[in-house]
Amino acid sequence: MRSYSPDLTPPWKKSAPAPEVPAEPDPDLVVEEVSTGFCGAVVRCEKTAEGPTVTLEDRFGKHRVFPLVPGGFLLDGQVVTLVRPTAAGQAGPTRTASGSVAVPGARARVARAGRIYVEGRHDAELVEKVWGDDLRVEGVVVEYLGGIDDLPAVVAEFGPAPDARLGVLVDHLVPGSKESRIAAAVTGPDVLVVGHPYIDVWEAVKPSSVGISGWPSVPRGEDWKTGVCRALGWPPNTGAAWQHVLSRVRTYRDLEPALLGRVEELIDFVTAG
Repeated sequence: MRSYSPDLTPPWKKSAPAPEVPAEPDPDLVVEEVSTGFCGAVVRCEKTAEGPTVTLEDRFGKHRVFPLVPGGFLLDGQVVTLVRPTAAGQAGPTRTASGSVAVPGARARVARAGRIYVEGRHDAELVEKVWGDDLRVEGVVVEYLGGIDDLPAVVAEFGPAPDARLGVLVDHLVPGSKESRIAAAVTGPDVLVVGHPYIDVWEAVKPSSVGISGWPSVPRGEDWKTGVCRALGWPPNTGAAWQHVLSRVRTYRDLEPALLGRVEELIDFVTAG
């Protein structure tokens, strides 16, 4: 006799099982636990007497441990089931802080003739933290640019060519500004100058990643960084404040798209050909 399943639910009404995702420690693997709403990056997966667990770290550095239950997490808005990672060497590809697929064991490439200049030390530190691994694999050296007023002399000394392109990232590049006029004067086939719209690169870090509701408005004429520290009740030490902001940046997800796109554009320009 033919046997029948006791489940009479039509096939088209049955829910598909949640996809399984290995709980690999990875700053780019950020999930939300469905019952509590706790959101964080996977930092540890362990086998315990009660069953496998995963440890998540939120943007404030707080850790929480959750059991690995079917459909227990959201990844990019989709319900998933976190599972224990497979044996070493069988896991899927990991990613760099910029979101690129990591190249295991890759050595830094011999430096290209092309360069990327970044205006401001804080900007350069941020680029290094998020794109440093990618830049070393591509052999792209990042140089510090003290100020955009120095750019014409830097370009003249560098001598850009098709095999030695120059990319430049500057602050607050808006139409009609002094910065835009200098950028236009040096831009050419082998020179690309791009900029973000922020007064300072601090603003390129998402407020939610820093743990604030938004970057405050600073009165015209007041030093922007000093005004931010005052408005947020931070100690008046802008160097320490920046280190606090930088420490909250783990991956590209912590940055605004207006900066992400510009840096990626520069990397593509310098490595073309």
